[in-house]
Parts: sequence; C-alpha cells; structure tokens
Amino acid sequence: MNTTQIILVAVFIVVSIIGYLLINNVPSLLHTPLMSGMNALSGITILGALISTALAISLKTTGDTILGYIFGGLAIICAMINVVGGFGVTDRMLRMIAKKKQKGDEK
Repeated sequence: MNTTQIILVAVFIVVSIIGYLLINNVPSLLHTPLMSGMNALSGITILGALISTALAISLKTTGDTILGYIFGGLAIICAMINVVGGFGVTDRMLRMIAKKKQKGDEK
C-alpha cells in the first residue's frame, strides 16, 4: 500500500467511527425522516462506487485489480441496500400517516 491508500483507509475508519457515534445520538423519532432524506446521498454513493469500479476495470495496470473489483462490488451492494431500505422505511412511514388521516376524516 502506498501513502495515499493508507491515508484513505485511515479517513474511512475515522469517518465510520464518527458516523456511528453521531447516529447513536439521534433520537428515535428523527431516524425515519433522516433516512428518507439520506436516500439522495446514497444515490451519489452508488454513482461514486460505480465510477470507482469502472476505473478499477479500465485501469488494469496494477495487480490490485481483483481487490478493486471486490471493494467496488461491495460498495455498490451496500449503497443499494441502504437506498432500498431507506425507501422501504419511507414508504412504510407514509402509509402509517395516510391511515391516520383516513381515520381522522371518518370521524
């Protein structure tokens, strides 16, 4: 690993820890609205993962291309799980709100 890769791994580890600590301090009532808002950022993450995987495929100059395929594929899969889960939770939340409005209209 060269110096740039070590720095990127260190930044990834620090950001992961900070993100975990921040999410744990968010009240439960705010998780669903925040998740629905973060779907746009997860879409950007998918684009970044696709671009980096495409670059790993097109730049076959080093022996680390298999590692690039693996990490790129994992990034795409994780980002897609995040997007699908976010939309699922948002849909569930909207259905709950719609049921409450329908019950309120009948009274």
